[in-house]
Amino acid sequence: MTLRNGFTLIELMLAMTFISILLLAIAMTIIQISNIYNHGMTLKEVNQAGRALSEDIQRTIKSSSQFDVTVTNSAYIQQGDWGGRLCMGSYSYIWNYGQALNTNDPRGESLNVYSNNPDTKIRFIKVIDSDSSYCIDPTKKIDASSAVDLLDAGDHSLALHQFMITSSDSAYDGKTAQRLYTVRFTVGTNDINALVADKSKCKAPNEAGSDPSYCSVQEFSIVARAGNAVE
Repeated sequence: MTLRNGFTLIELMLAMTFISILLLAIAMTIIQISNIYNHGMTLKEVNQAGRALSEDIQRTIKSSSQFDVTVTNSAYIQQGDWGGRLCMGSYSYIWNYGQALNTNDPRGESLNVYSNNPDTKIRFIKVIDSDSSYCIDPTKKIDASSAVDLLDAGDHSLALHQFMITSSDSAYDGKTAQRLYTVRFTVGTNDINALVADKSKCKAPNEAGSDPSYCSVQEFSIVARAGNAVE
């Protein structure tokens, strides 16, 4: 009787095919887990930044006298495609949108920069501004000594993409001189190619330039009441 030693060529090929498929499946699983982890960390960073901005803006509005944001180009708010300024009496918020951080404004409009460092574009800051001078003169450069950065680029180059504050006549109480404001803003990663045209969300995974592993955009909304004096 002849003993059979080793494996046949077909058996070896089948074994190698099985091992290759197994290794490929393991590699794909690791990649998928890594993508999920990266996206989760990005989302966490965006949410933390958004909550911090929400809390600060809400506190500042509550401690302010009521102000009028219904008038275009008022002394309280200045907005443009490149960024904006919101002045509330004691403090003002000043920002550049994500697209402005990446490129210079093609129309030559002045971006929000520091007076002592005009090459550094501001992301989102809070600055002492008791006379609303930064909204009265929207070209005035910012004094860095009185400014506090509220939006750090972080590990994923975070930026503000949209900002809106609204109020209405019905939201004003003449007896208490108080007014309600609704603030909506969008914070997210700043890879412009991975965002849709209005920067409100990330592109779908099958779209050109999409980055499902790192792209993350979140909208935040708060309601706050300003004005404490009883007239």
